[in-house]
Amino acid sequence: MDKSITLVGNGKMALSLAKGLNATHAIEVIGRTNEALERFEKALGKPVQKTLYADADIQGKTVILCVKPANLEDVAPRLRGEARTLYSVLAGTPLSALKKIPAHRYCRAMPNLAAEAGASMTSLVGDADISEQAMALFNTIGSTLWLGSEKELDIATALAGSGPAYLALIAEALTDGAVREGLKRSDAVELMRGLFKGFGALIQETHPAVLKDNVMSPGGTTAAGYGAMEESGVRNACMEAIRAAHEKAKALK
Repeated sequence: MDKSITLVGNGKMALSLAKGLNATHAIEVIGRTNEALERFEKALGKPVQKTLYADADIQGKTVILCVKPANLEDVAPRLRGEARTLYSVLAGTPLSALKKIPAHRYCRAMPNLAAEAGASMTSLVGDADISEQAMALFNTIGSTLWLGSEKELDIATALAGSGPAYLALIAEALTDGAVREGLKRSDAVELMRGLFKGFGALIQETHPAVLKDNVMSPGGTTAAGYGAMEESGVRNACMEAIRAAHEKAKALK
């Protein structure tokens, strides 16, 4: 595997990827201003090769495109040369649109912000002959799943890509609920973090329905709380979140 990676863009996702990849790869970051690139390097805590768009040359490089989807038209003409492999983390941006940037091979990837902790769930689709290479690259920041179509990737984006935001909302709401009932904020936050850490391990081995049934005893506290969540439409809200995010991903094309 090529041990150098060029990140085009210096936003939150690029930083998350850099945090996950910097232990195994030399990092180059292409951005608009020296100030932004210096902030990126400081946030990463390790030196990177900093390149302005005016000097950007991707010839023969492994490139991960991390700009906002709306900026693709502006960024593409600024990248000189032909990449060896172009990976894109742009939501809703099809492989056909990526051809604006010359490359031998193309792959769409949808990691999430857990990349910085080496725990991303990344969905991939693209040229089949680089599937193993792509999975090996993104396995350095967590787990990967190669999908059969771009339609499936858009759905995966709504689930695994956007999912951390949904779980953050639930984590915050559960914490607020405990505070409302009288628990100190610091204690509620510590309990919530322990809850998510343990749940993350359990869900790897146990189906959600079985896990729920194992916790919910007849007439107990969990059953009461679970009933309140169902009455408030939490299940439907989660399903609608996936639908809305999927529709948005399709609309970005």
